[in-house]
Amino acid sequence: MSPPKLSKRVSTALINALSAGVVPRVGLEHIAVGREREIQALLQDLDNIAGGGAAFRFVVGRYGAGKSFTLQLLRNHAMEQGFVVADADLTPERRLAGSNGASLATYRELMHNLATKSRPDGGALTIILERWIAGIQTQVAQETGKKPNDDGFDGQVEAKIREVVKDVADLVNGFEFANVIIAYWSGYRTDDDSKKTAALRWLRGEFATKTEARAALGVRVIIDDETWYDYIKLVARFVSDLGYKGLLIFLDEAIHLYKINTTIARQNNYDKLLAMFNDAMQGRVGHLGTVIGGTPQLLEDPRRGLYSDPAWQRRTAKSRFVKAGVEDVSGPAIWLEPLTQEDILQLLQRLTEIYAAHHTSQPQLTQRELQDFLGAVTNRVGAETLLTPGEVVRDFIGVLNILQQNPQMTLSQIVHSASFQPSKAHKDASIDETSEFAEFTV
Repeated sequence: MSPPKLSKRVSTALINALSAGVVPRVGLEHIAVGREREIQALLQDLDNIAGGGAAFRFVVGRYGAGKSFTLQLLRNHAMEQGFVVADADLTPERRLAGSNGASLATYRELMHNLATKSRPDGGALTIILERWIAGIQTQVAQETGKKPNDDGFDGQVEAKIREVVKDVADLVNGFEFANVIIAYWSGYRTDDDSKKTAALRWLRGEFATKTEARAALGVRVIIDDETWYDYIKLVARFVSDLGYKGLLIFLDEAIHLYKINTTIARQNNYDKLLAMFNDAMQGRVGHLGTVIGGTPQLLEDPRRGLYSDPAWQRRTAKSRFVKAGVEDVSGPAIWLEPLTQEDILQLLQRLTEIYAAHHTSQPQLTQRELQDFLGAVTNRVGAETLLTPGEVVRDFIGVLNILQQNPQMTLSQIVHSASFQPSKAHKDASIDETSEFAEFTV
């Protein structure tokens, strides 16, 4: 197989991110192995969303098993297919339900990271609005023969804009949302940057008080901790009316909901998650997909996880017919099982080719050498099932770096030297995984 043709930007991003143990934003399709069934199920969700439906999925796996990788890969696929996407990591400061701005912070992060194919790195809200308005202006010009400075042109553009926002005005809080979109158009038409900025601030949830919003835009409500999800649904409807296929939101690191110490606060977050799930499953929302990344503890812990809530347990428990070696990706939770030895070898081969293409040299490692490396990192008790792809990849990139800088050395010399200490599998038999401190390390 010839080395993949990658730009220097993509190969640099891949190598740097994998060396640091983080998920790259670009080029993931070149290193995606062993998740074909899971990805196919998620891509089917995209088809359902594009058709006006909704989807809700958990992607569940241990740290380093590929949750964030899978979410990022799906994010890239969705943008390529014409979706608007938004992602946020949940943290102690960003939740789904809470006071003092904790859940509003999640909304703000999602809106900050709003992205499209033409603006993949986030900050796409302004681009979405202005391209939409420019498109309507072009349509009016073609239909009427008028130019932007002709009398009546702006009136016809505004009439078409109101046709679109009318569709969202009937939803919860949709009237105010529609008025803010009209205010943005008004600022666009009159070159009033302050009005445009105020409209964008409102849409991003940045107004602190209703008085401030009323003075700037004439609206009597603001986006807050209680209503943020209503506006996610409004954005989904709005972008679909603009010609996008829908909105896909990604919430990673959901283990932070599990780590909330106060029982009532934790349950409130689980209830909010349940409301989002029910909206999608019962058809109360359209053109919206929600993907949650979490560890097994988030779902399965009977004391603090979702399984502590009977409603969640009914919805997410594995089918009793699913056994070892049998997969079911039709349910709301997709469980990422360990990659096979063959999958990991294929991944190492691809990394070798990408690394060689980046450094403009031919791959020097044979299949036998790759097998020797994999044997060295997995030749420990339990490593076959506990070692994650992220740990293997980080070790392998480190070895490639050494070989690049020391061409006189061989892979065998490195992996069989006393100084080679591969990453340890993240499992300690002395740890009670049901303990609230199971994820805490020093």
